[in-house]
Amino acid sequence: QLVESGGGLAQSGGSLRLSCAASGFTLDYYALAWFHQVPGTERDWVGCITSSSSTTRYSDSVKGRFTISRDNANNTVYLQMNSLKPEDTAVYYCAADLSDYYCSAYKQGYPYEYKYWGRGTQVTVSS
Repeated sequence: QLVESGGGLAQSGGSLRLSCAASGFTLDYYALAWFHQVPGTERDWVGCITSSSSTTRYSDSVKGRFTISRDNANNTVYLQMNSLKPEDTAVYYCAADLSDYYCSAYKQGYPYEYKYWGRGTQVTVSS
């Protein structure tokens, strides 16, 4: 089970840090990703980190503002969001998969590439 936390309301230009904690399994061997979704639209890839943390990749819309990190000792992955914009408003989901293949590839990520999902946490950025 993956459980996201840390969402809430932030002002434009502000910061939030999302956490995603795993229970029932260890994240050490999993590639991890973050996606976001606005109601009525597709779930879009934000970025990912490989199991060894050797590779992190981001969508163009968040590159330079968001950072993904993982703490295997605490079985948690983080999404540090800085310089927030109103268009970052969405439900944010973490996802995990045993394969590093897709996160290692130089391309946009897609939901079908990840087997395990959290239920999401709402992020709202006011202008």
